[in-house]
Amino acid sequence: MADRHYMITGGAGFLGINLVRYLLEREHRVTSLDIAEFNYPEKDRVNVVTGDIRNVEDIERAMQGVDIVVHTAAALPLYKREDIFSTDINGLKNVLESCYQHHVDRMIHISSTAVYGIPDHHPLLENDRLQGVGPYGESKVAAEAMCQEYRDRGMCVPIIRPKSFVGPERLGVFALFYDWAKDGKGFPMLGNGKNRYQLLDVEDLCDAIYLAATLDTKLVNDTFNIGAGEYTTMREDYQAVLDYAGFGKKIIPLPAGPAILTLRVLEALHLSPLYKWVYETASKDSFVSIEKAERVLGFKPKYSNKDALIRNYQWYLAHLSEFEHQSGVSHRVPWKQGILKVAKAFF
Repeated sequence: MADRHYMITGGAGFLGINLVRYLLEREHRVTSLDIAEFNYPEKDRVNVVTGDIRNVEDIERAMQGVDIVVHTAAALPLYKREDIFSTDINGLKNVLESCYQHHVDRMIHISSTAVYGIPDHHPLLENDRLQGVGPYGESKVAAEAMCQEYRDRGMCVPIIRPKSFVGPERLGVFALFYDWAKDGKGFPMLGNGKNRYQLLDVEDLCDAIYLAATLDTKLVNDTFNIGAGEYTTMREDYQAVLDYAGFGKKIIPLPAGPAILTLRVLEALHLSPLYKWVYETASKDSFVSIEKAERVLGFKPKYSNKDALIRNYQWYLAHLSEFEHQSGVSHRVPWKQGILKVAKAFF
């Protein structure tokens, strides 16, 4: 399967660039299609197409000679509702139809465990009820249904549901935590922190995607949860970063009820970057079974929650000068802290 031609939608994003590097290391040809500029050192080794998946002509420019498509492009929860639906549903429809017309070998869809909503049991299994919370969760559920339609038409469409993943290039909400850690601050946590919240290292996610891209189509034309194999409690996993930072600071539990009410108000007033799915689930258990991926794909995660968080923090410190004056709504830039920047002074 060497020297296959991969097209990655969202190739300039956090997952996209990690996957680009992963495929280049394995001597594959890579095309990136992204609305954002591809401003990485690997630019000369990649066929870069700047375009929008909502535009069929842009997709067609990127699809020439492609064997496998990995669909990572998405409008994330901080985007406007109309942008989330037009990108995550209409854009996906365009990509699927182009893949169908071009007879690509397979189209791997990167979904999210957000499709499970706020669950009432754990671990979550692939056949559990889907219930999206907010526009992002709703769009991810609708997107998976669309993928199934194309499976029914004969396409191979593996669906990957990753837990929240971290690693090189990951900023977003995690940059808020890392900023407090580097400045020698304790960090508030909703609830007592005894809940288990599984994460995922982006390299392990790339491994899973590659298995879905290279194994027999009959095996992979299915849906798989992907997450870390080792994780403890939220408090213990995140404390590992504060310990690594070396200031002797601690994770500070906050009563979940009052804190969530406060965050709801701050979100409504556009004073906090934290959105409902983050703060409503942060104090609850959140972990999926990866047994199916282990059994069917041979998936073997290398990084624990602690490993992944510390690896991401090390990258954050090494590259801080490149993004410390940036902000936005994607995973590639820090989110504006809003009023939380004021709260930082008290920890």
